[in-house]
Amino acid sequence: MNLTIDITDTTGRGLNESLGGIVRAAAAAVLEIEGRGGGEIGLAFVDDGDIREMNRRFRRIDAPTDVLSFPSGEDGYLGDIVISVERAAEQAHEFGHGIRREIAFLTAHSVLHLLGYDHETAEDARGMLARQESALQKAGFGRQEDRR
Repeated sequence: MNLTIDITDTTGRGLNESLGGIVRAAAAAVLEIEGRGGGEIGLAFVDDGDIREMNRRFRRIDAPTDVLSFPSGEDGYLGDIVISVERAAEQAHEFGHGIRREIAFLTAHSVLHLLGYDHETAEDARGMLARQESALQKAGFGRQEDRR
């Protein structure tokens, strides 16, 4: 698979090294399940303040969120993903699993958005969740795989 992910860490925590492999594994699993040969993705790890500003600017919602996806509509370049590391850590604690699984989940979710999937209806949400879980299992981040 020819997958390129350009990771930027604006938090200053050095997350490219510790979370880069997780992001790549989750994205590759989604693309493989979807029968895609690869592509390019831009991904940024940010804090709540940065994602709140982006959420306000692009979605007109003045609150932090866990992840934003920006499909490119171009061949080869799938788009950009922005993940709030603070929200990911809070959600990992809330759901009783590790940050690694939460980052994998948010990545898989966002890559599906980049490919055109959405969860506006209950049926669409079920289909998207099933694809996410299949990808997470394939990448080694199933529900029981990571409790750290």
